[in-house]
Amino acid sequence: MIIDLHTHTYPRSDDSELELSELVYRAKQAGLDGICLTEHDWFWNKEALAILSEQHNFLILPGVETNTDDGHFLVFGLDRYVFGMHHTDFLRRLVDEVGGAMILAHPYRRNFHREDDIGEAAERYSRKPLFRFVDIIEIFNGRASARQNQFSQELARQLNLKGIGGSDAHSISGLPSYATLFEKKISNVPELVAELKAGRFKVVDLNQGPQKQSWDDDKRLY
Repeated sequence: MIIDLHTHTYPRSDDSELELSELVYRAKQAGLDGICLTEHDWFWNKEALAILSEQHNFLILPGVETNTDDGHFLVFGLDRYVFGMHHTDFLRRLVDEVGGAMILAHPYRRNFHREDDIGEAAERYSRKPLFRFVDIIEIFNGRASARQNQFSQELARQLNLKGIGGSDAHSISGLPSYATLFEKKISNVPELVAELKAGRFKVVDLNQGPQKQSWDDDKRLY
């Protein structure tokens, strides 16, 4: 099944213009089977989302995009904010306690510039100690340029980490975009985390409409 692991809605993410009902409608049009709501440092109530998911007849799962000293992480498994989560090592401990997953979001931000050589920039960034806390890297982000996504792919390749795709949608124009294709059916967060940890997924490009294209992690797209 195809899930967008990275979306934002208004007013929970104050930089988003996207209403939840709009997001669900466009996601269905794009051929998605589900979405994850990853608001900025804000947690949806699991019970409320389960009701909304039933009302829309569409899988809606809770996550969060957490801002840390080392960048932004998509986190699945936590259900509340704890002071200190802006420190990556502390966040990792919390995630481990609940058996969750941490995905480094849009790693190109502040780490890759237009004039940079992709390979050299990725190698330089890969030496940072933060990567001992990273499970997966977002290698396709719907708000990124082609070269920015290429940097993220090269970073994942050098670190031998799996990569996911997400729209990072903040408006209706942000969909369709990239998403993640899972081999097994997912109906809740524990199942999502299990599939992420097992690595049973691939990136899917929805930009071309009904004809979807997926990539293996070992493909070089540039």
